[in-house]
Amino acid sequence: MNFTKTTEQASKYDHLEKMAVSELLSNINNEDKTVPFAVEKALPQIEKLVEKVVAKMKQGGRLFYIGAGTSGRLGILDASECPPTFGVPFDMVIGLIAGRDVAIRRAVENAEDDTEQAWHDLNECMITEKDVVVGIAASGTTPYVIGGLEKCNENNITTACITCNEGSPLAKVAKFPIEVVVGPEFVTGSSRMKAGTAQKLVLNMISTATMIQLGKVKGNKMVDMQLSNDKLVDRGIKMIIDEIDVDYKLASILLKKYGSVRSAVENYKP
Repeated sequence: MNFTKTTEQASKYDHLEKMAVSELLSNINNEDKTVPFAVEKALPQIEKLVEKVVAKMKQGGRLFYIGAGTSGRLGILDASECPPTFGVPFDMVIGLIAGRDVAIRRAVENAEDDTEQAWHDLNECMITEKDVVVGIAASGTTPYVIGGLEKCNENNITTACITCNEGSPLAKVAKFPIEVVVGPEFVTGSSRMKAGTAQKLVLNMISTATMIQLGKVKGNKMVDMQLSNDKLVDRGIKMIIDEIDVDYKLASILLKKYGSVRSAVENYKP
């Protein structure tokens, strides 16, 4: 199969600088509307990966995201939100970016072109065969990501990817490829737009579905969330009220005593 980077193809729109703000926003929005439909086509691929991640995590494994630029930042975002949302250890889902943490805020020259660095970064986290590594790259050609997955394959570590081009070198390396083909960007080649949105949607699905499968949600509520601010404490109190029919004051006392919604509900004795 010939590999064509649809993410790099010319925008369907031209003379953007001549458009009024309303026209710019409307056209961007129209392009954004196509993204969920592209994700929908990849649901069978996403399902296979989630099932694998759940199985590995039940054996004590972890989930790693590796990427460069926007893709790396999105992986770090998803990973960093798992502990507060689901009450899991901070090192259960780990995001790594080419160029290390400094690259979260600003680009690091040539970091994504290093084929060896991802494996070094993974080894610093004591990667094992129990873990799953998801390479994120809109282009499907990022050397940092491809190199990392190749070394994982050599060491019998489960590999997956999220890319926005069909038939990419990255998808051929990954054992569980996810390809969400969103087409040309509104601004030619600006894959932080539709491609970035698609990657965020897929990451939401992977982490959320995995955590639900691992029992981190009850009904539809985040019963294991970290109570890190007043808003979340208030939400937790209201969850307890819904579950065991107590007043606000008692729910607050129970939450403070037991530290989580789940523990408060399970330990309450009327």
